[in-house]
Amino acid sequence: MTLRRLPLSAQIVVGVLLGIVAARVLGPRAHVLGDVGMLVIRVLKALATPLILFAVVDAFARTHIAGRQALRLFALSTLNATVAIFIGLGVAHARNAGAGWQGHLAAVTHADAASSHASEGAAPTLDPLTNLGRMIPESVLEPFVKNQVISAVLVAVALGLALRRRKADGDPSVGTWEAFAQGGLGIFTTVLHAVVKAVPFAVFGVVASVVSRTGVGVFAALGPFLLTVLVGFVLQAVVWYGVLVAVLARRSPRAFFAGASDAAVTALSCGSSLATLPVTLKCLKERLGVPDGPARLAACVSTNLNHDGIILYEAAAAIFVSQALGAHLGPLQQVTVALSSVMAGVGIAGVPEAGLITLPLVLGAAGIPDVTVAAVIPLLLPIDWLVGRGRAATNVLSDMAVATVLARYEPRTDGGVTAP
Repeated sequence: MTLRRLPLSAQIVVGVLLGIVAARVLGPRAHVLGDVGMLVIRVLKALATPLILFAVVDAFARTHIAGRQALRLFALSTLNATVAIFIGLGVAHARNAGAGWQGHLAAVTHADAASSHASEGAAPTLDPLTNLGRMIPESVLEPFVKNQVISAVLVAVALGLALRRRKADGDPSVGTWEAFAQGGLGIFTTVLHAVVKAVPFAVFGVVASVVSRTGVGVFAALGPFLLTVLVGFVLQAVVWYGVLVAVLARRSPRAFFAGASDAAVTALSCGSSLATLPVTLKCLKERLGVPDGPARLAACVSTNLNHDGIILYEAAAAIFVSQALGAHLGPLQQVTVALSSVMAGVGIAGVPEAGLITLPLVLGAAGIPDVTVAAVIPLLLPIDWLVGRGRAATNVLSDMAVATVLARYEPRTDGGVTAP
């Protein structure tokens, strides 16, 4: 089997090992490899914002949700995302895993990372109008020039709503705009596939550069962060969804997880909620008895809204990196991280390696300098194959929990609703 035929996670592991070997062989000369490797991360960051734009506009163009079920769906997804944010921020603060990395990032980036962090971006303020003004771009192109994820989603939502309105008015040009959104998403996704293939080489370069300066001990600090994120996934997927199903769906959590087990295990195996979709629908209909309508509404139509795993991970990662820099994020900065995590999770749905692509944007929203972001992303990749599987399983269980709750309110043929 050639290296190209290995799954991406295996290629990344190979890249890490070869990077360590290169650091031992080349010594200080391995520094230049890190500069080359960081270019790939910069390209990923550049692709993320237009991907979000086209993904959100395409979702508005092709998705129609009407009636009270739409309100219930939005409320449930918002509740789940809010809980994911609190869990992600909470476990990251409680475990303080980033403390073990203090000093490493400054060595990696050849800069005083903490002071660089403090000087990055505008100063936080309690003025709500000022904060709102920062989210609303001065031009349509500004979010894409500066990679501002919240502003990009606001632009995308405005375009999507306008497209829906023109479609309702019978505008014949709507089909052209829909095709443009769908085609743009497809083109950028194709480019993304090509760039993602270069990620193992970026990992090789950055690992070689880092190990040549700091030694392999920098990776030992990833263990506490990995444990932090996995604890967060368990709290979200097992504890919170269990409560949600018991309270709102009036169903046994044990029966729910037994029925959802095949889909969850499949997501853990393949690391993709999208690839798990056929199994998810089968489990919802055959093992949990969820009608076709709520099943498709939650698992297919609203998949953009139920990316709790991505939201939780990226909120925790932003706190972890800030702790590693020895910098403190104030309440308003953490709110910005939370909003960016939600926007990124919603906007990038269905795109391969979604967590990898949107993480630079969320870290940037936290005020972390670009040079530090470019350095830290490849360092987190050695554990991303496992984290990605946890994200996927959490996302799938989110879809299934929402579908189970919606099923309780599914209209019956006699005009009533499904009995609890």
